[in-house]
Amino acid sequence: MLHSVQVVVGYKTYITLIEALLVGKEVVSTGMRTEMDRVNIALDHAFQGRDTAIVSSGDAGIYGMAGLVLEMCRQKHLRVALAARTSAGVHDVILEIVPGIPALCAAAALVGAPLMHDFVSISLSDLLTPWAVIVNRLTHAAKADFVLVLYNPKSKKRDWQLRTAQEILLKYRDKDTPVGLAKKAMRPGQQVHIATLSEMHTMDVDMQTIMIVGNSKSYVFEDLMITPRGYLDKYPTDNS
Repeated sequence: MLHSVQVVVGYKTYITLIEALLVGKEVVSTGMRTEMDRVNIALDHAFQGRDTAIVSSGDAGIYGMAGLVLEMCRQKHLRVALAARTSAGVHDVILEIVPGIPALCAAAALVGAPLMHDFVSISLSDLLTPWAVIVNRLTHAAKADFVLVLYNPKSKKRDWQLRTAQEILLKYRDKDTPVGLAKKAMRPGQQVHIATLSEMHTMDVDMQTIMIVGNSKSYVFEDLMITPRGYLDKYPTDNS
């Protein structure tokens, strides 16, 4: 995808990760909390007839930029079509959403097989979502015994939510429930660790960390976190 565009717009950290792919292209990078600026810049270039890409980490449609692009196109009353399903008609923007590898998938692959049954993904960042809403989601997901994938567990200015999340989960989960951690999954500086729910608040985490909290069936085998799908219960073997 990137080889065919003229302009690449993105958060500076993500631009740095792919700079080897950007030779000969116009690159626009911005800092945190300037997501709307990036969309406006990309649309301006697109309206000038230049093929333009906005890059996200992981998958653009999962906590990424795809949703904001569509929202802002709607706000601007633009006629938008997806390249994969473009039909006849007049369009202001032809948009291609390129699927990627979500951080939760990269983290799960490093931790073991923790997402083999139903799971819920929740971001602990209250920058865009009220904390009361996050608490409600955590509570109901814990009650329902979902595996929980936690995004954005802690930042430099936001360090208390993880402990509060742990307190909520301990009301409904055993203290020895396994918790998998992957920091900078599949990137330089990668760290992987498996602990328990009682230790969760002490784990070294940041905004580039994914935490996976097991359900009541999850367990650890050979330092790998496993959430069984139920095959061995339904189809017992001679070794069971």
